[in-house]
Amino acid sequence: MSLHPTLWPRRGLYVITPDETSTERLLARVTPVLGLAPALLQYRNKLADPALRREQAAALLPLCREHGVPLIVNDDWRLAAELDADGAHLGGDDGDLREARHAVGTEMILGASCYDSIERARRAADDGASYIAFGAFHLSGTKPGARRAQPSLLREAAALALPRVAIGGITPSNARPLIEAGADLVAVIGGLFDAPDPQAAARAYIACFEETHR
Repeated sequence: MSLHPTLWPRRGLYVITPDETSTERLLARVTPVLGLAPALLQYRNKLADPALRREQAAALLPLCREHGVPLIVNDDWRLAAELDADGAHLGGDDGDLREARHAVGTEMILGASCYDSIERARRAADDGASYIAFGAFHLSGTKPGARRAQPSLLREAAALALPRVAIGGITPSNARPLIEAGADLVAVIGGLFDAPDPQAAARAYIACFEETHR
């Protein structure tokens, strides 16, 4: 049974999984970070075929349940619904958000990539998004050609009354200004999983929220 949407943490570290072809290695890399209770975990693997995506998402689900961390499936709300995951994240090419919300009902977390566009964020809010994500705010190793967003966008989006996610090249040293600008969650891949000690990196991100007051 998925977590009720009102219970998921609306502030903190949003962990996104690295591309990993081995399910065993993926679980081994993710487990130490889950132990620190991030706000959300998103399963994302651009290298995986549909069968591997299903295998890995299904393997992550009980691990997330054990640690009380909602599992979000990137790109594929149908897979999220099939597995009874807690939510899905939809980019610009991942289908219609309104259709997804109608299909899954009110219980599932649905996130939307809004890039550098407040208009896209307004449409996502109208279509039933649970949170809105902006970025890249900094040069991203995952998406080096991503459109750049400005911190002012986070302030402007406060009027939409949805949790705001900042993504793109975020490190513990540059996260605080984004949190001060209104980011409720910071989403990270490389900053965690490319770090020598992912647990220490996760603690550093979490500390940014503890030390930042809006």
